[in-house]
Amino acid sequence: MTSYAQITPYIAALSQKSKDNNHIEPAMYAENDVKRGLRDLSGNGVVTGLTEISRIVSKTPDENGVPRPCAGKLYYRGIDVRDFVNGFMREKRFGFEELTYLLLTGELPDPAELADFCRTVGEYRSLPPSFVRDMILKASSKNVMNLMSRSVLALYSYDENPDDISLPNVMRQSLQLISMFPLIAVYGYHAYRHYHLGQTLMIRNPLPELSTAENLLRILRKNAKYTEQEARILDLALVLHAEHGGGNNSTFTTHVVSSSGTDTYSSVAAALGSLKGPRHGGANVKVAQMFDDMKKNVNTKDDGQIRDYLSRLLAKDAFDRAGLIYGMGHAVYSVSDPRADILKECARELAAENGFEEDYLLYSKVARFAPELIAEKRKIYKGVSANVDFYSGLVYKMLTLPYELFTPMFAVARITGWSAHRLEEIQLNGKIIRPTYLAVNGETPYVPLHKR
Repeated sequence: MTSYAQITPYIAALSQKSKDNNHIEPAMYAENDVKRGLRDLSGNGVVTGLTEISRIVSKTPDENGVPRPCAGKLYYRGIDVRDFVNGFMREKRFGFEELTYLLLTGELPDPAELADFCRTVGEYRSLPPSFVRDMILKASSKNVMNLMSRSVLALYSYDENPDDISLPNVMRQSLQLISMFPLIAVYGYHAYRHYHLGQTLMIRNPLPELSTAENLLRILRKNAKYTEQEARILDLALVLHAEHGGGNNSTFTTHVVSSSGTDTYSSVAAALGSLKGPRHGGANVKVAQMFDDMKKNVNTKDDGQIRDYLSRLLAKDAFDRAGLIYGMGHAVYSVSDPRADILKECARELAAENGFEEDYLLYSKVARFAPELIAEKRKIYKGVSANVDFYSGLVYKMLTLPYELFTPMFAVARITGWSAHRLEEIQLNGKIIRPTYLAVNGETPYVPLHKR
């Protein structure tokens, strides 16, 4: 029997035919005025919809009205993310549940509303009977994101009313998925450790009175222990990853799939598939792995060797030879990513408490050297700065999160944004999102089989 992973000569031949018959060249997009990837030649996104959920500011007009790059800003429902973060951190509260309420409803909760909401999330934080055994343990995966997608689709079968896309029913489904995601992610990781690495299996129930961040650390760690600072910084990371405009790949996927009228589980599974990619949510793992490779091959106390390593990355002569310095640059931000700036400040505190000062110093140097080298060696239309993936990788590492959970942690946060955008989409006029692709091949006559 042929192995699933085996590429036979027949498969290779089919692949070669596909390659030989692909005649689309990059220059053809400019020739036909086609916005490849819904972006113009300057990298600006093509406007395809309207949203009230979040707003990104990366440019401001100068005295002549010409847009110029500026320090990035991110607004959740019109509220500056820095103000939101300062609000709950100053009062030493957890912010993820409050943000979830804000994104889903469009307004900040008062104390009673927030307490009721946290209680509801806590009550929903469980999986159906036998779900862990049947869907997670019996079919463990080497990739937790894959397991999450499969688990979300399986939850359709446990829902008594899965296809109802009325606003109250989708709100109910959204709250349940937001509450379940930490369990699916962490239990999926424990199953991977047990079945693929031979480690002891551990499944710990969550506590409904704990926040999302606290429960994550409690059910993940063998001793269930965590410090208050660790929980608060993980909570902050969840807040910063929860939403980022309607134009990012996974959120746009949510809008596209939701516009077809399909069920919530199909929509969320599609978004998970998008986030898994290394050009999107998977980038934070690449950042951490890149630094691991750097420390193996470079004297990280020598600035010259660091710069040389970064140059070799760009020349496709180091790490994965992709020609990228992971964690640098963003499709929208150029001067700075506000999420990265906030995480950087907290990473400094966490590094000092947990003995990661040298790692933090190395990250800071790369954040300073990389934009200079990219500007020298790349034709770019805007500035480059560290993005949220750059510092989230360091934060997760200091929290002793395993690499296998880096991208799933992004999903645990972003399910909130996806849910808000799905709720927004189903309240629109019901038109399906259907872009146009320009066909560039001519007509080809059909040849009867016996004449080929």
